[in-house]
Amino acid sequence: MVNKDLIKDIIIENQRFVLSVSIQQRDYAFEDGLNYVLVGLRRAGKSYLLYQRIHELLEKGHRLEEICYFNFEDDRLGVMTLADLDTIKSTYEEMFDTHPVFFFDEIQIVEGWEKFARRLADQKYRVYITGSNAKMLSSEIATTLGGRFLVKEVFPLSFAEYLSFAGIDVKEKNALHLYKKEILRHLETYFRFGGLPEVMNVQDKRSWLSGLFNKIFFGDLIARYDIRNDFGLRLLAKKLAESVKQPSSYNRLANVVTSAGKKTSTDTVIDYVNYMCESWLLLPVENILGKLAERNTQRKYYFIDNGILNLFLTDPETSLLENIVAIQLVKRWGDRVFFYHNGVEVDFYLPDAEKLIQVSYSLQDEETLKRETEALIKVAKHLNVNDLLIVTKDEESVLEKDGQTIRIVPLWKWLLGS
Repeated sequence: MVNKDLIKDIIIENQRFVLSVSIQQRDYAFEDGLNYVLVGLRRAGKSYLLYQRIHELLEKGHRLEEICYFNFEDDRLGVMTLADLDTIKSTYEEMFDTHPVFFFDEIQIVEGWEKFARRLADQKYRVYITGSNAKMLSSEIATTLGGRFLVKEVFPLSFAEYLSFAGIDVKEKNALHLYKKEILRHLETYFRFGGLPEVMNVQDKRSWLSGLFNKIFFGDLIARYDIRNDFGLRLLAKKLAESVKQPSSYNRLANVVTSAGKKTSTDTVIDYVNYMCESWLLLPVENILGKLAERNTQRKYYFIDNGILNLFLTDPETSLLENIVAIQLVKRWGDRVFFYHNGVEVDFYLPDAEKLIQVSYSLQDEETLKRETEALIKVAKHLNVNDLLIVTKDEESVLEKDGQTIRIVPLWKWLLGS
């Protein structure tokens, strides 16, 4: 049983700490009457969003005594049980005569946390929870929470958020013209090292990202899923990174790992890929034309952050460009992002927006321009879509071809306008 005096100390310390955090608003909104579970990759900013929400509540008139923020990764707590969660609640109520709003950071560490969260919701408490563990979205937990919590996925910083953190307000009038040089300079860093908030303030960004990937690899994958073939898993991650622009079949991936000297079955590869998706490392995208079995076995896999993807690549530009577009689309459209592949290929299809998107680093080569535009026009006719776009690294124009208008947009402008 955790010590009550320790809990009291931690509650007071946390209140003071959260109050001292300087908030740079992220593009996430919360409704007052809902409970939330924030999930996502390590270091993507889930805890920061709790701080942001606390500051919002304080600005709306809530008192600090109404805020109970508790971080379960505090090393003073040791191994906690379900009963300890009740102790936190009762200890808080001994300290303050209020109906608190609970903020539980990384609560998945405590076995059975979801039952406690459900009970708090049933008792009409407002509750905000974070966790890096995708088990928080398992069917059992979803059933227990019973629709009382809204799951919100937290992604690394968008480019607009990144610029805001760097002191550039893109909503300012004429900002895209006034600060274009600064925007393009920041784009190069964002493009290669991604949008994880902490990486902005690190000099040796690659080493920091490598350290983070190792934490994900050994903590969220090897240890959590009891994986013995760590060589095979790392090789699989590297192969997926190198193949980020192409559909990947489980059989081919299994053959690649096996050919490297570590026999791996297709079933094992399926498990490994699913583990990486569950740990928020990979974003799967399906072929809109595929049959059900093909959609699940012939998917494209993008990395949730360009900085992590770049760790595996030696000639990264084209892969990083398509990956960064994929991140933005999945963040906006979720599992309603597809690619089209049937003899001709278009990188992204958004059926709900009736939009087709190609990604091409440069269209200066005539053969490249012809290939990309002809694919768009052919698929557009088949799908009856008129909104056609090509995202490039830094080229911009408008083409009229075969009765279709194709907009060519540079990455920085697309990221800030999409």
